[in-house]
Amino acid sequence: MPESIRFLSEKIASPLRWLWLSGLLIVLDQWSKAAVTARFEMYKTLRVLPVFNLTLAHNTGVAFSVFAHGSGWQRWVFSALALVVSVVLVGWLRALPRHAHLTASALSLIIAGALGNMFDRLRFGYVVDFLQWHWAEHYFPAFNVADAAITVGAGLLILESVLSSRGHRAGG
Repeated sequence: MPESIRFLSEKIASPLRWLWLSGLLIVLDQWSKAAVTARFEMYKTLRVLPVFNLTLAHNTGVAFSVFAHGSGWQRWVFSALALVVSVVLVGWLRALPRHAHLTASALSLIIAGALGNMFDRLRFGYVVDFLQWHWAEHYFPAFNVADAAITVGAGLLILESVLSSRGHRAGG
C-alpha cells in the first residue's frame, strides 16, 4: 500500500473520527435552542405529551441551576471548565484504540454537550433550556440537547466500565 494511502487510512480509522458526532450534536443543540428562543416567551409552556413539555428557561448556573444566583463569575468559570474538559477528552479520544467505539462515542457526546452549553454561556451569559419532563405536579428541571448528550455520554462511559470489568473478571 502506498505511504500516502496508508497515512490517510490510519487517520480515518483514528478514534478522532467520532468528532463528527460532536459537531452534529453541537449544530442540533444550537439550532434547537435558537428555534425555541425565537418561538417561545420565557417560561411559556407547550404541552407535548402528558409527561413532557417544551418551555423556555435560562440557566446561569450548572445542572439543576446550582450556582445560578452567583454574581456572574459562573459564566467564565464554567466556560473555561467546559473548554478544559473538552480538550482533555479530545486527548483521551485520540489515545483510544481504534476498536473502542463505545468509549469514543461517549466522549464525543460529552464533548458536544460541554461545548454546546459553553457557546451559550459565552454568547448570552446563560444556557438556554427547553425540554421538561414531569409527573403530575412533580417537574424535572428543564434541560437541552447538550445536557442530554452529556448524560447519555456519561451513561455510556459507566456501561463501558461495567462491561469492561465483567470481561476482565470472566477472562481472569
